[in-house]
Amino acid sequence: MRMTSKTRTDCVGVVCLRGNEVLLIQRGTAPRKGEWSIPGGRIEPNETESQAALRELTEETSVTADLLTKITALDADFEGFHYRLHDYLARWTDGEPVAGDDADQARFVALTEIDALGMWPETVRVIREGHAKMALFSDNAA
Repeated sequence: MRMTSKTRTDCVGVVCLRGNEVLLIQRGTAPRKGEWSIPGGRIEPNETESQAALRELTEETSVTADLLTKITALDADFEGFHYRLHDYLARWTDGEPVAGDDADQARFVALTEIDALGMWPETVRVIREGHAKMALFSDNAA
């Protein structure tokens, strides 16, 4: 059996909620080009996870949000690359989604509709976990 070593790339994702809607982007680049997902991307050198999460959210969607808590971290392999995904929960504060950076589309989607989008099952799980955690924040009116 042949073993290959993969360098890990640390990335962030943001579950940005506005009431009972989640902000999604349609990916414009690999991996998973064309699929719906949460905004996110690589953590730059000398950047914290939180800084990267807010930067990627704004770059990909033009919206602003308050970062609330880390949801999870998980490892994933896509198209021959190994990623460590650090997912955060955020509450939308301002702006309407406009696709930017490497997103083809950006929009808020009702949580009741996310199963129909054919997203990666881990993304759906993280969105649901983030929505459940939102109840821990008393001023979650959005």
